[in-house]
Amino acid sequence: MAPASVKVFGSPTSAEVARVLMCLFEKDVEFQLVRVDAYRGPQRMPQYLKLQPRGEALTFEDDNLTLSESRGILRHIAHKYARQGNPDLIGTGALERASIEQWLQTEAQSFDVPSAEMVYSLAFLPPTMPKQNDNGNSNGNGRDVQVANAGSKRVVAGTAAPEGTMNTAASGGKQQKEEEMRRLFEKSKKDLEKLLDIYEQRLEEAAYLAGDKFTIADLSHLPNADRLASDPRSRRMFEARKNVSRWWNEISKRESWEYVRSLQRPPSTVVDAAGEAHANSNGQQQRGASAGEQRGNDSSNQQQGQQQHYRNDQVENYSN
Repeated sequence: MAPASVKVFGSPTSAEVARVLMCLFEKDVEFQLVRVDAYRGPQRMPQYLKLQPRGEALTFEDDNLTLSESRGILRHIAHKYARQGNPDLIGTGALERASIEQWLQTEAQSFDVPSAEMVYSLAFLPPTMPKQNDNGNSNGNGRDVQVANAGSKRVVAGTAAPEGTMNTAASGGKQQKEEEMRRLFEKSKKDLEKLLDIYEQRLEEAAYLAGDKFTIADLSHLPNADRLASDPRSRRMFEARKNVSRWWNEISKRESWEYVRSLQRPPSTVVDAAGEAHANSNGQQQRGASAGEQRGNDSSNQQQGQQQHYRNDQVENYSN
């Protein structure tokens, strides 16, 4: 079988990569996923660095075309493969496509930054956050939350300080970081709630943002929104708005997104006789079924008879 002309370089855990993978599954496009950790410096694949010398999170190849901006890639896939898979992603008439483009731009300009900042800040905040009222807003300014302080494990060579002094300094630094992240979280949350209020009104009129069909305008929201809706500290923003909640439940349960989420699971490793952990020897998986068949075919998964093993340069083929 000839290799797929479409290649995606990156990690499915990246929001940029996840958007593109979902679009490819929606359109039933044959492609090759090359898992690359863009943050591993010298360990990054040499052939990937030829494409992206600065090691961006996403690179997309389609024959001789190379792209790295996820929303531009969505447009390319939806246009070039318009006659296969989901036919509604980009629309047909001029008015329909204009509406899709409007909401895709809204996601890029107004949703992406605050949602990404919230996802980032939550990684530094404690699991217990102030309770939210029915509008998804926090009660209080967040200072009522008790934060457990831990001593730093960092040791600076050539220096020595009393243990209590080091713990106090580390505790202060941790508190300062959490306070910084809390301010970022609250600012981003306020901005996102204003936008979700607009979405609530729009979704009163239509099933999806651009109309009555699921399009790339909805699809583009999924990676960051999924992180927020899955976290009890932020999910109330979606649950408190009836139409937004209904919309989110529908788009997040699409089979294509469920499959992308399965690709985001932590990698498994193999321990050899010497006790060293590593990926499987060839780092390669072949999938002969179509995207839809592969996602729904449990018996096919059982026949593979082994867990997925990932490494920095693993290649996975997804074909019709």
